[in-house]
Amino acid sequence: MEPSEAWGVRWEMAASPMAKRYMKVATAKQSLVCLAADRHTMAGLFDLIEAVGPHVAALKTHVDLVDDWTPEAWSRFCKVAHEANLLIFEDRKFADIGKISRSQMAGIYDIRSWSDLVTAHLISGPDIVDGLQASWTDVGRSGGVLLLAQMSSRGNLLHPAYTAEVVGKGTAHPGVFGFIGNGSRPKELQELRIAVGEEKMIWTPGVNLAVGDGEMGQRYGDPTEAVLAGSDCIIVGSGIHKASDPRASAKAYADASWNGLLQRNR
Repeated sequence: MEPSEAWGVRWEMAASPMAKRYMKVATAKQSLVCLAADRHTMAGLFDLIEAVGPHVAALKTHVDLVDDWTPEAWSRFCKVAHEANLLIFEDRKFADIGKISRSQMAGIYDIRSWSDLVTAHLISGPDIVDGLQASWTDVGRSGGVLLLAQMSSRGNLLHPAYTAEVVGKGTAHPGVFGFIGNGSRPKELQELRIAVGEEKMIWTPGVNLAVGDGEMGQRYGDPTEAVLAGSDCIIVGSGIHKASDPRASAKAYADASWNGLLQRNR
């Protein structure tokens, strides 16, 4: 199946080259899954890629959580990820002014040199997107920014008025790849999709085949329902990497998300 057939209007309207790249990868793997690769060792990360690489389209990393991180080991990890046709998504949640965010993309971890996507809050204003985009330009690369429009944790402060501000400014900015939405509440997600329109992506944490409440205030919704409500990628962590058989679990999430996309575009 061609990406244009699978994605329909989203493919036609997508303004970001990175969005087109993601949709091509997702179509090739028949998976709208981003694995939250929350492992604390390099060996654990390599094991995850080997186990689930064929069934996920992207990896969400927290580079500063890796206890035995070294530049050399991380470079090998990124090489293996790209060979497995995976986008690398650093969930840094940048929130500072543009100038500082540009510098934070460099530094010891040099996020600009290997990330395809990063997350950011818009609390400091839209200049943060300019700063993040400038950091990729500094090293001759391109990338996409996902703005946090909603969160799936209990008691979060991303209220509807703030979400509306983020969507309004983010949809108008060419450096914005898309938005993070709340996969645990399909109705809220559907409303977000209506507000966002068709040009930008919506990626959603808060999904699990076992719906309900998780640890530390996390809530989970059904992955197929999230895609039907407008999610373009489901971000899954413990549902895969804590499963007794991570490969089989990744395949189950891939099937659920892909079926949701095909139903959505009938």
